[in-house]
Amino acid sequence: MFTFVSSGVFIAYVCTIVVPFLSRKRAPAGSRADFSWHFFVPCRDEEAVIGNTVRRLRKTFPDAHVWVIDDDSQDATAQVVLSLAEGETGPDPFIHLVRRYPPNARTGKGDALNAAYQQLAGWLGRHEFWEKVIVGVVDADGVLAADCLDVCAAGHLFGDRSVGAVQLEVRMLNRDTPPAEGSRWKRWAALKLVQLQDMEFRTAISAVQHSRAYAGTVAMGGNGQFTRMSALRTIDRGTGQPWRGLLLEDYELGLHLLMAGWRTAATSDSYVSQEGLYSFRRFVTQRTRWGQGTMQCSRYLPSIWRSSHFTELGVVEASYYLIQPWLQLVGAVLYPIPLVAALVATVRDPSIWTSAVSTQTAAFMVIFLVMSTAPFVVWGIIYQFRCIGKPNLLSGIGYGLAFTVYVATFYLTSLRAVYRMMRGRHGWAKTRRNAESFNQEGVAVET
Repeated sequence: MFTFVSSGVFIAYVCTIVVPFLSRKRAPAGSRADFSWHFFVPCRDEEAVIGNTVRRLRKTFPDAHVWVIDDDSQDATAQVVLSLAEGETGPDPFIHLVRRYPPNARTGKGDALNAAYQQLAGWLGRHEFWEKVIVGVVDADGVLAADCLDVCAAGHLFGDRSVGAVQLEVRMLNRDTPPAEGSRWKRWAALKLVQLQDMEFRTAISAVQHSRAYAGTVAMGGNGQFTRMSALRTIDRGTGQPWRGLLLEDYELGLHLLMAGWRTAATSDSYVSQEGLYSFRRFVTQRTRWGQGTMQCSRYLPSIWRSSHFTELGVVEASYYLIQPWLQLVGAVLYPIPLVAALVATVRDPSIWTSAVSTQTAAFMVIFLVMSTAPFVVWGIIYQFRCIGKPNLLSGIGYGLAFTVYVATFYLTSLRAVYRMMRGRHGWAKTRRNAESFNQEGVAVET
């Protein structure tokens, strides 16, 4: 009964977010010249990618400052940035290196971002209108769309003074590029894993973000996240630390902004691209960290319930999101029970299977499978038709069925997250880049 009820609730939830997602229209852009822009690029051993990232940011956004935070890297990350800052024809005043050293380094992404925030605050001083200063967080492998600043400056985004933060849509940079080496099967499987990550962000997550706009609970992500300096100052508690210490520092930041009375917004009119992970092992490591961070953020539920800045719908949405990993733990235990029971009964009496096929049990199982997979298949169809742009229903269904298996891995990552918490492991584990896999495993990957 639990499985049917939970599946029914999830189907209803998916239906409520699909319609506004499909009916959305592009909004008019603003002008980036109305604001001052600063990019925070947190780095820990990012020698393989940081050079290209900084050069790209400076070329695409020549009036924006780039603040690279070197979190005690053991490679040449800092040297690469210093070389770019020195420049071939003279110093570049728009490139800044923020260096962190032990014992204060390698304590999490939030602490690294706080270090850059403190230096930027000192650099701005008292003479800058902080409401017009926008900070964008970009991962070391991030590639921002050229129009993203104009989009963020739109009247319904930072053009609205009540909006404290804006999140761009996320896409996978290598969604059409398989790893260069490996067997044909491994290269195909690696590419499909990247495409499923791309589908997840561009359909399901993007749709959830649009639906959150109605609830007033749009969440921040770690890449392509833009925030007003004035908003950050209202939540830094006078300590210069707007980012807190949990593993999901981006979502946590958004919660504090909402509880301080700021609005948060998301847009699909522009995007940030990042590397999708080819390795299933690294993918599980990444999602375990995200799952553990969400579980940590559940400590804010009492504050959300008491906050006057959350609507009733907002409380429901935020509560559902924060409780979801715990529900996955319950599901990881309960969902296999019917299958295990059927297998045990069949082993004891093989004739049961023969009789079951001709009874209502077969219909029961078909209904269960349809209810379990339909909410995920719909995203595969949307991805095939709207994101890839090739109307092929069978291919869309194939993506959706693969997405069902993909999402099922979150039960595993929830279990691993709890295991880490039980062992007192709350540290931030960096996910290795594909380029780092090349250096260590001999697999050539473009960056």
